[in-house]
Amino acid sequence: MTRSARRTRRMLRMTGAGAAVLLAVSACSSSDSDDSSKDSSTRGSAASDELSGEVTVFAAASLKESFTTLGERFEKEHPDTKVTFSFGGSDSLAASITGGAPADVFAAASPKTMKIVTDKGDAVGTPATFVRNQLEIATLPGNPDKVSSLKDLTRSGLKVVLCDRTVPCGAAAQKALDAGGLKLTPVSYEQDVKSALTKVVLKEADAAVVYKTDVRAAGDKVEGVEFPESAKAINDYPIALLKNARNAEVAKAFIALVRSAEGQKVLGGAGFLEP
Repeated sequence: MTRSARRTRRMLRMTGAGAAVLLAVSACSSSDSDDSSKDSSTRGSAASDELSGEVTVFAAASLKESFTTLGERFEKEHPDTKVTFSFGGSDSLAASITGGAPADVFAAASPKTMKIVTDKGDAVGTPATFVRNQLEIATLPGNPDKVSSLKDLTRSGLKVVLCDRTVPCGAAAQKALDAGGLKLTPVSYEQDVKSALTKVVLKEADAAVVYKTDVRAAGDKVEGVEFPESAKAINDYPIALLKNARNAEVAKAFIALVRSAEGQKVLGGAGFLEP
């Protein structure tokens, strides 16, 4: 082979190697660009899924302990959110909502009080029952008056407190009394179940008809007495997204937590029954 031919072959080999390097660099660059694009897209998608902002929940007084726990968990899972609660009698909360009070979620202690809101068109979709609750008699610690039945509450001289009949716990108590054919005149009617229980805790009453969940939440401050008529007056608790919700996405996520297995575990631990 002549010197000229050898020089030509060597130049071709060098040109081929250079082209291969360029192709490799180009491929890497393209791959990096694609990966970068994917990463950017993924980050953008994750960012768009992040929940933020405040959500206001109107909830029955009997939900205070369990919903407070769920609110704290929600904020921990979604650090850019804040859950604000307004607890009270379901009828009063429903009236506030239909009157224009700003709220995103309503959790009522009965379908009847939820209907006040749905009839006005202030809820989105069909409310979902997420738990149920049963009545129990709360007495002073140690049950000094030896209350063992609903009938015992009709004894002369016993100071008994009931929720107002317009409130779900009061309507349920009246239903239980009717089921037992009993008549009872309380020393006072309270506007929500917590207020009724507080009368016993403060020893201003000897007994009150409240929910099992409230007796459990009070711990050793009261003693609970079960009665069979309560099975005739179990309340369903519905929850709904409100039409004028200012933060619908966060509200939906909170409702999802309440209805999830995690939410049901917290509610069940508080003494609520499965829906």
